[in-house]
Amino acid sequence: MVRKETFAEILARQGVVSPEQIAEAEAMAKSGNMSVAMALERLGYASGDEISRAIAQEHGMEFINIGDVVIPPNIVELVPESVARENAILPMSEEDGALKVIVSDPSDLDTQEKLRFILNREVRYALAPRDSILEAINRYYGQTEGESADSMLQEFTDTAIDFTETEESSDDEDDVVDESSAPIVRLVQMIISEAVQLRASDIHIEPFEDRVRVRYRIDGVLVERDSPPRRLLGAILSRLKIMAKMDIAERRRPQDGRIKVTANNKELDLRVSVLPTNHGQSVVMRILDKDSISVGVRQLGLSDRDFRAFQQLIRRPNGIILVTGPTGSGKTTTLYAGLNELNRPDRKIITAEDPVEYYLPGINQVQVRHSIGLDFASIIRSMLRQAPNVILVGEMRDQETAEMGIQASLTGHLVFSTLHTNDAPGAITRMVDMGVPAYLVASSVIAVMAQRLVRVNCKKCKQPYTPREAELKEAGITPEMAEGATFMRGRGCGHCGRSGYRGRLGIFEMMLMTGPIRELAFKGASTQEIRKVAIEKGMSTLYADGVTKVLKGITTIDEVYRVAKRTSKD
Repeated sequence: MVRKETFAEILARQGVVSPEQIAEAEAMAKSGNMSVAMALERLGYASGDEISRAIAQEHGMEFINIGDVVIPPNIVELVPESVARENAILPMSEEDGALKVIVSDPSDLDTQEKLRFILNREVRYALAPRDSILEAINRYYGQTEGESADSMLQEFTDTAIDFTETEESSDDEDDVVDESSAPIVRLVQMIISEAVQLRASDIHIEPFEDRVRVRYRIDGVLVERDSPPRRLLGAILSRLKIMAKMDIAERRRPQDGRIKVTANNKELDLRVSVLPTNHGQSVVMRILDKDSISVGVRQLGLSDRDFRAFQQLIRRPNGIILVTGPTGSGKTTTLYAGLNELNRPDRKIITAEDPVEYYLPGINQVQVRHSIGLDFASIIRSMLRQAPNVILVGEMRDQETAEMGIQASLTGHLVFSTLHTNDAPGAITRMVDMGVPAYLVASSVIAVMAQRLVRVNCKKCKQPYTPREAELKEAGITPEMAEGATFMRGRGCGHCGRSGYRGRLGIFEMMLMTGPIRELAFKGASTQEIRKVAIEKGMSTLYADGVTKVLKGITTIDEVYRVAKRTSKD
């Protein structure tokens, strides 16, 4: 009997992936308790469409590009929404009394049996990527797209329930969120679910004089959604405060809390911040998704040279590795990727964080509590008595923390930390400015990595384009560089919310502390001098790394301009 090709072998035959990449995905799948298909997609070696096509070929099934089909409402109604959502399936058409259903996993026989039982008819199957199915479910059943939010808000506008915010008294707050608040509970859950569905990193609920504005930060850019009526503000706030275990009567002081919530079959942590403004209390909820930090070092977006250097650095026995960049530039993800790589039974890893955002199994994480005097410096001091191999210090904010981190590195520990500077060379002068002696900085820091996040061209709608000559000249791209380049740009589709971008990747500037740079640091040289020597020794700047990704068609010139400015050296 002839053995059937597996989907991985089909992808290899088609030249989509190499045998080495398959082996890496199989190892990741084994250690991360996931399928090989999921590992290949996570590693970025193959797209969801390519994988699904190969799986369909392996099982002799039809592959469906959901964006190309229109499903009539009478077919959609044949499968209850709850069944479609729970099993990530979508009815497509009727053929000879049988219902054709789109699924993402042909080997999930339990779901197929369940469907046959629930629908009580013959079911035939076609294949599509899970993400595409979930998006289509939202589109056809209208639960988390814009129109559903409108209908939910319409329900509030049409009803006689009046949730009025009273600044003077909060005696009725409990009533607002108790028996009479079922619609508010649903509205808050809907806002959170929609944000998760749209891959938002945070939710902003902001009060103004005549309305309440709801915005989601998607791929680092704020997108405005629906505006609930102003009169719902008090009820929304009370609901969120109760979920976050805050004081609902406190309206004048800022408050922080956490919410554990399940949305779209995912368990999520929300970090909630409430801030009083002149029109009421503004709320920002940071969505902490465990999946977002389970990335490996390979998926961060490092160039081959920087990837090899980073792999060697994190295996050093001692020294300080600094990651720099503004808030929201992916520093935590990079550090956690390094820690995940080092997280083995023979190593002890302790972190000091403010606050602990993600919980990592096998790692001792300590939360800073300034109210009881538990700050970074005191945690590091105590941490060293626990004989760790690797230490993560959330941020080097002051001289004492920086000096304690340096002492830890000099006594044989590998220390990871972050700093808020614009580029890698600036981290050296920033530590000296803090009051740390230059000789200590020079002898302890082994590398500084600056980073930003750029949005990636949408895989579904990206297409080649030719930049204008003036555009290339302004970007510093020479005709020789442009000759072998693949410039791409997303035209905008349903998959990327019409933006042309979906997902983000890092651009990096890795400065290794070579002998000449160590000497400059020891002498207290300026950032410009250090930067000049680092570039001469082969450091690729943030902008240059961004341009490399533009030439490969990963992102666009506009996007690199947005996050990294060109200097005279680029």
